[in-house]
Amino acid sequence: MRALIAALALFALTGSTHADETVLRVGDQRGNARALMEAAGVLADLPYKLEWSEFPAAAPLLEALNAGAIDAGGVGDAPFTFAAAAGVPVKAFVAFRNRQDGLAILVAKDSPIRMVADLRGKSIATNRGSIGHQVVLAALEEAGLPANAVTLRFLPPADAKIALASGSVDAWSTWEPYTSTAELAGLARVVRDGNGITPGLSFAVASDAALKTKRAQLADFGRRLVSAREWALKDPAPYAAVWSKLIGLPETVSLRWFSRAEYRAVPIDEAVIADEQRNIDLYVRSGLIPAARAPRADLILDRSFEPPSIAVR
Repeated sequence: MRALIAALALFALTGSTHADETVLRVGDQRGNARALMEAAGVLADLPYKLEWSEFPAAAPLLEALNAGAIDAGGVGDAPFTFAAAAGVPVKAFVAFRNRQDGLAILVAKDSPIRMVADLRGKSIATNRGSIGHQVVLAALEEAGLPANAVTLRFLPPADAKIALASGSVDAWSTWEPYTSTAELAGLARVVRDGNGITPGLSFAVASDAALKTKRAQLADFGRRLVSAREWALKDPAPYAAVWSKLIGLPETVSLRWFSRAEYRAVPIDEAVIADEQRNIDLYVRSGLIPAARAPRADLILDRSFEPPSIAVR
C-alpha cells in the first residue's frame, strides 16, 4: 500500500509545471470521497484547485462526466460498466475492493422467502444498472435460474424501501447504507449478499480528455484518496462519526457499514481486469449489454497510474 501511494505521488510530481493553475473537477456521491478525504486530512496543500460536484448516484455522475461537466469521480463497477458500454469516454485509474455484506437482496423479516430459489416468480425492486441489479443477476445465475425468473421493478432506493415495507414488492436489492439501516432497524433480513458472486470493485474514474490533459492532478488526487482509504481502514470510527453527522443517520449504521466493508485500494492487475470482464460478460449473458457494444475490460482500465508489482492485501 505504501508503495502504491509513493508511486502515485512520484507520478504526480512529474506533471505540468502549471499544475497550480489547473482546476480538477471531481464528482462525488454525498458522504463518499469528499467527506472521507476531509476527515482524513489529506486535502491540505493541493498543488491545483479542486472543485467538487455532488450527485445522488453514480448514473448522473457519469452523465456529467460524459457531458464534460466534470473530469473524474468515484463509482461502482456496475454503473461504470454500463457507462463504458454506452460509449461514455471513461476509464478507471484507481481500483478499490470491499467485502460485499452490504450489497444484498433484502426481504421483510416475516417473509417466507429464505433463499434465492424462493424468489422465482417474485418481484424485486432495484435501480437499473446498479450494483443492486448486478447482485440479482449474479444470485439468479448461482441458483440456476434465468434472469426472467423474477420481475424487476426499477425504483430509486427511497421508493424501493417503501415498496418493500408496503408489500408491493417481495424483495429489494440494494447497497449501503440502506442495507445496514434496514437491518439495524429490524425492518428486513438478507437473503443473499454479494460475497462470492460479485467482485466488490469500485473505481476512481476519469474522462479520456482529463486523462490526457490532467494526468498529474489525477495522480495526485488518486494518491490522496488511497491514503484516505488506508486511514479509514485502520480505524473506521472517525470516518463513521463524520459521515453520520453529514448524512444524518445514526453512527451505528456507518460504523457497521465501514467496519464490515473493509474498503482497500488494490492495483489494477490481472485479477481486477478478469473480474471486470466477468461483470461485462454477466451483463451480455443477461441481455442488458448487446455483445456488439460490450467493452473489453483491459481497454477501460488504465494501468499506468500504479505499478503491477503492488501486492494485494
